[in-house]
Amino acid sequence: MTSSAPPGLARFNAADDRAAAALLSSVCASRTWGAAVAAGRPYATVGKLLDASDAAMAQLTAADLAEAMAAHPPIGRPAPGDAASAREQSGVRDAERAELLELNLAYQERHGHVFLICATGRTGEEMLAALRARIRHDADTERDIVRTELGKINRIRLTRLTETPAGTPEGTLTGTPAEAASETLEAPRAPAEGER
Repeated sequence: MTSSAPPGLARFNAADDRAAAALLSSVCASRTWGAAVAAGRPYATVGKLLDASDAAMAQLTAADLAEAMAAHPPIGRPAPGDAASAREQSGVRDAERAELLELNLAYQERHGHVFLICATGRTGEEMLAALRARIRHDADTERDIVRTELGKINRIRLTRLTETPAGTPEGTLTGTPAEAASETLEAPRAPAEGER
């Protein structure tokens, strides 16, 4: 690896197994995905890391996808005090939040999991339109879309991880645990009892 490698990539490559697992779980809650990506270290370039993420994503089972999605609360209901949720939903206007939550709950009822979408650069109206369209999909179609969206989210988060400035504490992507996850409608977290 050259000295021009981003500091976060060098830190990830050098991390012990426990620290690497923690970093990867802040990117994606699927343990299978995390184990596959960790096993490929060291990565010579960010591109190689992203390729490994894509390959691991392609191999996830329905149960692995469910594990990853279970860490995301419904859109329209960000985790209180979570700076990442606020940032990730910056394209959503207050007037759209209630409809997003209502449609997400209907989506959950139909599909058995939260509506997952990569929110980077999307407005609330664009996300509402996607939700309205996707709620009608069959389970197989929607699982394929979720896999694609989760792959996009993971790429963004891994890229952010590799760009971590020198001096940023290890185990975080941008300096605080609340900001560790990025670029989805919600930051991953374990679902509360009774939530899903």
